[in-house]
Order: sequence, then C-alpha cells, then structure tokens
Amino acid sequence: MNEPQHLFPAQNQLGETPIWVQEENALYWVDWGGGPICRLDPLSGTCTIFPVSFPVTALARRASGGWIAIAQNGLYGWHPDSNLTELIAGLPEPGNPDLCYNDGAVDRQGRLLVGTVNMQDPFAPDGSLYRLDADGSFHLLDSGYATANGIGVSPDGSTVYVTDMRHGQIIALDYDTAGGTVSNRRLFARVPDEEGMPDGLIVDAEGYVWSGHWAGWKLTRYDPDGKIERQISFPVEHVISFAFGGPELDELLVTTAWWGFDEEARKNQPLAGDLFRVNCGVKGLLEPAFSG
Repeated sequence: MNEPQHLFPAQNQLGETPIWVQEENALYWVDWGGGPICRLDPLSGTCTIFPVSFPVTALARRASGGWIAIAQNGLYGWHPDSNLTELIAGLPEPGNPDLCYNDGAVDRQGRLLVGTVNMQDPFAPDGSLYRLDADGSFHLLDSGYATANGIGVSPDGSTVYVTDMRHGQIIALDYDTAGGTVSNRRLFARVPDEEGMPDGLIVDAEGYVWSGHWAGWKLTRYDPDGKIERQISFPVEHVISFAFGGPELDELLVTTAWWGFDEEARKNQPLAGDLFRVNCGVKGLLEPAFSG
C-alpha cells in the first residue's frame, strides 16, 4: 500500500494530465510542450503514440466525442481516430503572446477551466484562471498566479483548487456552480522550498487533494482543510500529475519528468519520465467531459 510501482517506461520529458477512460480501460496523457499525446492499455502494455505538430500541454475529455487539447497557443479539438485538430479558442490575450495556456480541468457542469503562464518569465505573477463555456464564450475568473498549474474541483463542485506553482502554494476558490464564477480566494496549502514546488493536482472521491512535487521526490495528499494526510516518496525528482484508474478507480496513475536534466542526472534517475501506479486505498472520480 502507498508504494509506487513502475508501470510503463514512457520516458517523457514532462508527462502531463493523465486521464483515465473507463470505457476503454485506457490512460491518455501528453508529453508537455512538444511531445506526443499517448494512450496506454495497462493490461496489454500497448502504448499508442499520436504525434502532434503544436505544443500541447494538457488534455480534457469532450462530451461530443474526442478531446480538448490545451496547447500553449490555443485550445483545440482533437480526434484520436484521425489525429486531426481544429482550433476552438486562440491565445487568452492576443496582444501578449508571452501569456500561454498551461494546465486545465473540467468542472462538474462541463465547463473547461484553464490556467496560463508567462512563458518568458514563469515566476512573474501574470498567470490567470479562465473558463470556457460550451457556447465558446471565454471568461477571466482569477489572476495573480506565477504559473497557474494543476486544477481540481471538489466532488460537489463548490470548490476549485489551483496550483500557484512558482509561489509554492495551492489556492482554493469558492465556485458558483450555476454561474461559473469564483470568490473567497484563500491559501489552501503552502509547500516549503526544500520540498520543491507544487505541480499537478487532482481531487479524490473523499474530497481530499493530491498534489505532485516538482523537484520534491514525492506527492502529498491533503485533507479538505489543507492538512497533510500522507506523503508518498518516489524514485524520481519530478512527480507531476495523476489520474485515478483501474476497474474500481482505486489505482493512482502518476506521470513524471526528466525536464531540465543533464546527462548525469538522467543516468542517476533512469525512471524519470516514466509512469507509476500507486495502490493507495482511495477511490477517485471520473473526470468530467467538456460539454462544448
């Protein structure tokens, strides 16, 4: 229990936003910022690679079929059967091309929440949280993030969690499920400098928050009050993002990275960039699909 098991030698530079597709018994994820989109059947060990020609950073399911591919330069519809894409929304601030999309999640009502980052200075507090509705309308929800990263929604949909990565903290926001607006911004958790920076984020069926540690060798599970419930150590430095998968949604599937490593670091961490599985005794929720 709670011991990471090596699942698949993906060797991603930076594995991001794994999403479990129950009807396929398969995991999808992306190698951030220029690598392919990947699909793994854990039972057979078969991994399908979908090359992409633009810098995809995250994925979200789409209720009408296919996926939303969140890329640095826009939001795209992506169809794995054809590997074709179509643009849904361009840059959040067309006059400022340094501000790019980074991570995203879908709320319980089927709206896409997406965060941004200043790619020229990821430590600048220029990142924001946006909402894309099914009708294509785009709305600014919150600002001031130094790399808006992992996003998660509580089981009842009333709280949104956003990783403020370079500030070393996770922000909680009250979320109006009817209107899709936020209020009562507050600190949920702070990560000490010696434990790296918070990265990807997911909320389980009990309403607890899981957060990865960039340069921290572990992941953390927080209770709904922001107190640490457990931490799980990994044999790799960058523990990135998660999905609950398996027939009972009780297997935590984890992506990792070797981004920024030199040759010596890669030699010392040969499993960096691979997929891991953790039997943690906790069940997750199926990630909602974007309704547009």
